[in-house]
Amino acid sequence: MRRAAVGFDGAPGIRLAADVFGEPDAPAVLMLHGGGQTRHAWHATATSLAEAGWRAITVDLRGHGESTRPRPPAYALEDFAADVRALVASISEDPIVIGASLGGIAGLLAITEPPEAPVAGLVLVDVAHRFQPRGGGRIVAFMEQHPEGFASLSEATDAVAAYLPHRARPRDSTGLRHNLRCNDGRWWWHWDPDILTQAHAMMKDPTQLSQRLTKATGRLRQPCLLVRGADSDVLSASIAREFIQLAATATLTEVPRAGHMVAGDNNDAFTAAIRAWLDTRALRSAPGETPR
Repeated sequence: MRRAAVGFDGAPGIRLAADVFGEPDAPAVLMLHGGGQTRHAWHATATSLAEAGWRAITVDLRGHGESTRPRPPAYALEDFAADVRALVASISEDPIVIGASLGGIAGLLAITEPPEAPVAGLVLVDVAHRFQPRGGGRIVAFMEQHPEGFASLSEATDAVAAYLPHRARPRDSTGLRHNLRCNDGRWWWHWDPDILTQAHAMMKDPTQLSQRLTKATGRLRQPCLLVRGADSDVLSASIAREFIQLAATATLTEVPRAGHMVAGDNNDAFTAAIRAWLDTRALRSAPGETPR
């Protein structure tokens, strides 16, 4: 399975770090992580998609991982959506977009607000037209913790284990390196703390955001899959059903034993759901066939 580290231009002045899994002529799936994560959150799923004949492109959003941290800070939803439009434009064919949380919001807005990015389909991972404030607030509260960083990877692992008590604590903390950077002997989250300003704005006025996302959902015309973590405290079952009613092209699946961070909580079931939808929706064609 081929994998290459690459870079893409986002909106002006933004360079986005990415990994590409699979063959260069395979149909593209663009994968956008949630706030506070990096492209490495998709590694297992991207590997599986590549093995199934897709070209999975995992990207660090602006301010995350190895991508540009704009100065002055520019982390409004319009900024993230502008990067998605630039990414889609740089791909030779209309990709399928898979977006979790912040990545899903950016993808939905890029696809449905002018100028609409042309895509073949959209997968939203535990994000819809509105969210449960308590669950959203819990995410922001965790991101605000430990502004002084961590003395060791083990200490960072303890913090994640406390935040996600339903997960088994990993025996090896080296996998967490992708979400941290070491500076002056301490470990810091691999995202720009200024991102929290936008997060607070979203939490302060969720009604305004919901109205915007509801309009976007009603304009969605591409095939869409909404993936909900069955134990999510961010996307309730009732909100998910509302979304399906609003988006005429959408279907819903739930991943058991998973909260808001669906891919990390139960990756095997999450990946199986994604692959099943890609196959049943016939979103790709065999070599020589006319795209359907």
